[in-house]
Parts: sequence; C-alpha cells; structure tokens
Amino acid sequence: MTLSRRTLFATTAAVAAATTAGAGPASAAAPDGPAGAAPGGRRLRTGFERLAEDGYALLRGRPVGVVTNPTGITRDARHIVDVMHADRRVDLIAVFGPEHGFRGTAQAGGSEGRHDDPATGLPVYDTYLKSGPALAEIFTASGVDTVVFDIQDVGARFYTYIWTLFDCMEAAALAGKRFVVLDRPNPVTGRAALGPVLRPEFASFVGRRPIAQAHGMTVAELARLFDEEFLSSRVRPETVAMTGWRRSDFHDASGLPWVPPSPNMPTPETALVYAGTCLFEGTNLSEGRGTTRPFELLGAEGLDGRWAAAANEAGLPGVRFREAYFAPVFSKFEGKTVGGVQLHVHDRAAFDPVRTGIALLVTARRVWDGFAWRPDHWIDTLTGSTRVRTMIDAGAGTDEVVGAWQRELAAFRATRRQYLLYR
Repeated sequence: MTLSRRTLFATTAAVAAATTAGAGPASAAAPDGPAGAAPGGRRLRTGFERLAEDGYALLRGRPVGVVTNPTGITRDARHIVDVMHADRRVDLIAVFGPEHGFRGTAQAGGSEGRHDDPATGLPVYDTYLKSGPALAEIFTASGVDTVVFDIQDVGARFYTYIWTLFDCMEAAALAGKRFVVLDRPNPVTGRAALGPVLRPEFASFVGRRPIAQAHGMTVAELARLFDEEFLSSRVRPETVAMTGWRRSDFHDASGLPWVPPSPNMPTPETALVYAGTCLFEGTNLSEGRGTTRPFELLGAEGLDGRWAAAANEAGLPGVRFREAYFAPVFSKFEGKTVGGVQLHVHDRAAFDPVRTGIALLVTARRVWDGFAWRPDHWIDTLTGSTRVRTMIDAGAGTDEVVGAWQRELAAFRATRRQYLLYR
C-alpha cells in the first residue's frame, strides 16, 4: 500500500533539529537539576517549558489560542492556560477544548460546549467532532492569529487527541493561522511502531489516516508527518521539541506528574496496555470501563479461569494473566459480576500490547462460546480493516494474524523514520 503522497523526501537529524523551534537541538541534554531528573542525570523539559524559558518569543505580539485539556500542565501541576493568562508577555485570547473538554468535565463521547472559563474568563470553543471549514470558522471567529497545541497523547491510533491535532492543523491551514505544537513524551516510549496500518476506507475520528495502531511517536513528530504526508493544504507547523527525552523512556522517567488524559486512562499502566486491549471495545466483553482498572481488566458473564490459563499458555512476552472477577459500575455489564482476566505487565520493555490484544481475542473466542463481535463491526474501525475480525473468525492464530500486517507496517515504519526528532 502507498503511505506517502510524496515519493522524494528525506530528512536528517540535523534538519529536524534546525526546523524545531526553541534554542538548541531537539536531542540535546538539558542541564541537570534535582526536580524531574531522569536516569543518568538527564532532566526532561517539555515543549511548554522551553517556550516559557525563552520568554514566549515564538508567540510575542500574536493573539493566541490554545488547544488543550487537563494534561496541559507544568511540572508543578499548574495548567499552562492559567500560567499564560497571568503572563503579560502572552496575548492569550481563546481556548479550544477537545473530547472530554478543556477542564475535563465530560465522559467519553462528550465535550463541554462553548462557554467562558470560570477561572480565567477566557472564551472556550468546542472542537470535538468539528473539522474542515466548520473548525476553520471557529478559529477565524475567535480572533486568534496563532493556534497552539499542547495535549498529552498515549501512543495509540484510536486515541482521539491525535486526530484533534490533525483536524486543527487542517483547519488552521484553511483559516490561514499559524500552528505551534508543544511536545510532550509518548508515555509508552517511542521505540517502535506496532500493529496494523489503517486502510483509507476505514477512516474515522479514531483513525483519520493510515498510521500504525501503536505509532511510537510524539505529537510534534506526528504533526510533522501529518503536514508532509496527509494534509490537503500544508500548515507548516512550528514544533517546540523537548530536551532530555529518549525514545526508550517510559512515563516515569520524565519526572512529570501523570494527569489522566481521559476519564478511563487513570494511570500510565493503563496507557501501556491500551493499544491492544482497547480492541475489546469491538466485542461483547467488558474492556474494564466502570472499574478502577480499565483496559487491564477484561471479562464477561460466563467467562472463568480457562481464559487466563489459555492466555498464559500463549507465552506472550512481558505479561502474565490472572483470573479475575469484577462488577463494572457503568458501561457493559453495569452492576453485574463478570469473570475474565487482569493483565500484569512484569517486563514492559518486552511487552507488545498489540500482539497481546490479538492473543486475548483469539483465546477468548476459543474458550468461551458466548464470544461475539459488536454488531456494528466496531472492531474493523479500531483495527483499520476487516482483516483481524475475519481471520480470527476463520480460526487463525495469533502469529498468523500478526504476520498479515508486517509488510504494511514496514512501509509505515520507513515513512515514520523521516519525522522523528529524538534518539
């Protein structure tokens, strides 16, 4: 399959660093410091930290709007909107809220609507499920010159914030606005892309364009890829890279506080498994919503210890499975006790969330005769094609399913490599 509309494009690390806003190369080590020190004495600085340390020079004299949510915080847990609103060097005039809202008051599939923020008085515009000319009109009506994006992602194609990024970039290009991306770590590392690549006919808000299920990129890297590969009109984003982050770093190496990016992403451990176990949204099993361990607990009425045994027999690297029983307080099986498994990741460097998710689907179908896909075939939307569903229905094993997407994944990895900013 063809992933790029440009066949002649090459980028070196030097060019990547030169085109990244802020002082110093993207991969340079920041000065040591006691707060937020990573292993080896490195200190991570986010895109916002570097922007602020530079006196907001990139934004000076520009009416600014920020696309953000509760994850847009400083190291000491202040929200960047509150910080910038109080700083006379920044002309902050608008906020744009994604799914769940700017302050995070809405559940999955919801947003906060148009309102004035009680803390700052700033107008907050709702971007959720808005794109193209409709979103461009919102940017125009807000009066901003520059749109700034700062949201924590979790590394999975079907997590909607990266498509909020894509939609906002496209709308900014239509409206003639500058676009600035403040980078944050990928909490599950940026080591590798994993899983199937979405086919264009399955595009949706949980996958606008053909990228891998676990993309292994930061939001600034994705912005560069989106602009060069997928946008109909380029916006040429200005990216403020981090310093002190390495591709092998998990979230706890960052020294940053964890803020749940959405109500059902309570911990970094949730993010670690999410790219695989979110696939259970496409089945009649609970994916653990309504529990304290969403996406780590999976189950249904009628399941028992046979599933955990079958999953452990699969010999998946880095993870073990425990027979578990739980009663969700909302979502599937609300108020009912169900049986299933809990994932326990014991070697996160070896753990492959996508292979694990496929193996759990294969074994659940094998040990439980009540297994069924959601009638709307949501699994196809999540995986980006009919292949996973039809292969599992035909009796394919984990290795066969995973092997089926390796060629397209290799092509995406080659494309992805051009846009990476960090070692």
